[in-house]
Amino acid sequence: MADLQMQEYSFFIKDIKDKIYKSQYEALKTLNTALIKLYWDIGEEIFNQQKEKGWGKSIVEILAKELQNEFPGIKGFSAGNLWRMRNFYISYVDDINLAPLVREISWTKNIVIMEKCKDKLEQEFYIKMTKRFGWTKNVLVNNIENKAYEKYLLNQTNFDETVPEKYRQQAKLAVKDEYTFDFLEMGIEHSEQELEVGLINNIRAFLSEMGGTFAFIGNQYHIDIGGEDFYIDLLLFHRKLKSLIAIELKIGEFKPEYAGKMQFYLTVLDERVKFPDENASVGIIICKSKNRTIVEYALKSANKPIGVSTYNISSTLPDEMKNLLPTPEEIIERLSALDDN
Repeated sequence: MADLQMQEYSFFIKDIKDKIYKSQYEALKTLNTALIKLYWDIGEEIFNQQKEKGWGKSIVEILAKELQNEFPGIKGFSAGNLWRMRNFYISYVDDINLAPLVREISWTKNIVIMEKCKDKLEQEFYIKMTKRFGWTKNVLVNNIENKAYEKYLLNQTNFDETVPEKYRQQAKLAVKDEYTFDFLEMGIEHSEQELEVGLINNIRAFLSEMGGTFAFIGNQYHIDIGGEDFYIDLLLFHRKLKSLIAIELKIGEFKPEYAGKMQFYLTVLDERVKFPDENASVGIIICKSKNRTIVEYALKSANKPIGVSTYNISSTLPDEMKNLLPTPEEIIERLSALDDN
């Protein structure tokens, strides 16, 4: 009886704690929305007054001094930040799509996106991703610098045919078209074993580049089928997908037979390794290079979820890759899928 009473107390206390955390989160969201609205209104007023009265930049300096004197304990009213408010308003006032979205993330992250991303669709991507996955400022900056937007749009998977709609967008976000392993200290010429060991020795940086929602299970993961030994290069677990992620590393160009071997691994993982409450396993084949047409045909016949990516030890996106980006209409369609359901 005492144990039952203690259990009831435990449930009661947990419920109260959850309510407090939820209330704090809602309060922070409300506070952020109010702050963004205030900055928007200040930016609008500065812009309108400059337009109507022909005032130059000096008005911003004067306003900053007056506000800092009037509100000495409140940060955010420097001349530089006031000028950002003006630019913030100008950047989004005529954009009916982005204007509501900017109120859903913090001011600091809005400034990062506004100043580092000039393309509107790119801005939409990073705003939605920041909101959906709770990216910190540092994670956001890192993703922008590593071209996460382009890599998301270019990724090659068969997830539209093999992943349930409920998890499809999350699965697509889990696979980049190209991974940047610039933390590896190795030359252009290296073996698959050296690549694998380098990733294991830099496991934190590797998991961060993979997307931050992966947990490491093992390398050279052993499976015994019919008395024969097989080894998966890397086995991860995706916490949001609740799926095992099998990774095969190839230092050369993608070959169609790689997809067949990965399909074999995924079948074994699903039948022998994954738990009943986990979702189907996903495979990622990471090669040094790939022919996109060959990848497309290789994945058409695969009935297991597989993505094919490349890796580089430099963070720059090749010019030829930029030319492969989808049309604006296709990008808009893909970005709309990032909205919370």
